[in-house]
Amino acid sequence: MDSATSETRTSSGTRAPLGASADNGLKIVVVGGFGAGKTTLVRSVSEIRPLTTEETMTQAGEGVDDVSGVRGKTATTVAFDFGRITLDARNVLYLFGAPGQERFWFLWDRLFSGTLGAVVLVDTRRIDDSWYAIDRLERHGTPFIVACNDFGGPAFTPQAVREALDLDPHVPLVSCDARSRESGKTVLITLVAHVQELYADQARALRQELV
Repeated sequence: MDSATSETRTSSGTRAPLGASADNGLKIVVVGGFGAGKTTLVRSVSEIRPLTTEETMTQAGEGVDDVSGVRGKTATTVAFDFGRITLDARNVLYLFGAPGQERFWFLWDRLFSGTLGAVVLVDTRRIDDSWYAIDRLERHGTPFIVACNDFGGPAFTPQAVREALDLDPHVPLVSCDARSRESGKTVLITLVAHVQELYADQARALRQELV
């Protein structure tokens, strides 16, 4: 899952610059297990050339990171990935992809600060790798959705994935191909819709308390 595609944003073939009037930055974090496709997802949906911190994997890292499920992986994120999507003249979406290795988990709490919501990217061949991400997001109270990245392995029903992750029924679960821009956009739209619904529910509950 190393490749990614990207679409240009203008008819001339150049990427659109960020307008001077944009003043509302919305932050989304993409988390998940090692090799789940986080960097690929950020690359595929970003309108700019994303900032990545990938380094070539060496044999020395095999004693630190569990590479048993990602034998074809040749590079790994060592800090975070960053991408951008302009929503309109005043609103911009900033994407941060978090590293999946356990030794970099200490970065996650800082990345979650000020986050609108998060995408937990899951490789269903190694579903246990997703536990820590879900646990940390729940502890932070950060809204999130779960997206199962298609690696061409055995198909699992949504119910089976929910049971394996002990996922709350209200947390959206979607399938995606992190290499596809359209698929990635659907994931982000699902997250934003989920966050909007949560805020609407909180507003309704507050109004009921005041009545």
